[in-house]
Amino acid sequence: MQTTETFDRLVRAEFRPRSTYLNTASNGLLPARTVAALNEAALLRAEGRPLTSLHEDVEASRAAFARLAGVPATRVAAGASVAAHTGVIAAALPPGAEVLTAEDDFTSVLNPFHVRGDLKVRTVPLERIAESVRPGTALVAVSAAQSADGRLADLPALREAARAHGARTYVDFSQAAGWLPFDADAYDFTASVAFKWLLGPHGAAFLTVPEDFGGLTPLLAGWVAAEHPWDSCYGPVAELAHSARRFDLTHALFTFAGLRRSLELVEELGVPAIHAHDTALADRFRAGLAALGHEPVPASGSAIVSVPGLGARQPELSEAGIEVSDRAGNLRAAFHLYNTPEDVDRLLAALSA
Repeated sequence: MQTTETFDRLVRAEFRPRSTYLNTASNGLLPARTVAALNEAALLRAEGRPLTSLHEDVEASRAAFARLAGVPATRVAAGASVAAHTGVIAAALPPGAEVLTAEDDFTSVLNPFHVRGDLKVRTVPLERIAESVRPGTALVAVSAAQSADGRLADLPALREAARAHGARTYVDFSQAAGWLPFDADAYDFTASVAFKWLLGPHGAAFLTVPEDFGGLTPLLAGWVAAEHPWDSCYGPVAELAHSARRFDLTHALFTFAGLRRSLELVEELGVPAIHAHDTALADRFRAGLAALGHEPVPASGSAIVSVPGLGARQPELSEAGIEVSDRAGNLRAAFHLYNTPEDVDRLLAALSA
């Protein structure tokens, strides 16, 4: 079982931020092992050595994400963006299908459904999304944690409502995977980028699908989506992969070389331990805000805290070496494994000045 001492030792060995970095909801910090792997990958290309190990990194990353998501690796596709994964799901819906979404959810979860032009996209407040599933709803698409303010969707209620009405579910875990334990098997489709709480470089995103692929067509399939990729480089792919790899996009090999090491660290630390650490810091910040007379957006249990009216202070905080975000006028602080109680107190002291 992971001890606090072991957790702290692993984190100290991997991260040495030069600022009070409270902005993981934008980008996670890269661990030292990831930076080393990226450097080695670049040297492989620079020196003309074989790239076999980089292709192995893709499969190791897929397997690691599958373990975090609680599904077999055969149900995980490796791509480049949530928007691309959403596009494949949107393309599979019949004309006129109703898609239920949350107000002001992240664009990558929403826009592919809108650009179809022949779908009925219905939008409701996040808090009402479960109760708004109705007969005829084909798909519910929502982020597990809202990017703008950290509010958490009531996923158990959503899952039950969707099951009761025969709707499918699509959940984006980009702002949750890495700190919030989740079971991708509970939903028809999930997606997540890897450059936030999973601590990877930009350029990788995962999609999970049912064993029967959920009626999706691999519209973006290239040679890597073949059952035998190296025999499928020319002409149409004769045999698509028998697994979710049929939905893969051409791999950003350097990204996966680094991501493999990042996911190893997340597994070593353990998502339950990361969850406890991150949410304790967020709760400390909420308590401090209350003492200062500020009321954050209600988001109990979230590692993201958003404070209305304080977003304009982001530039001055950055000047002071404290990195947060300004989102829709709100100051957004996002707490992760490399943050400490002292980081929280420094931000509170800056806000009280």
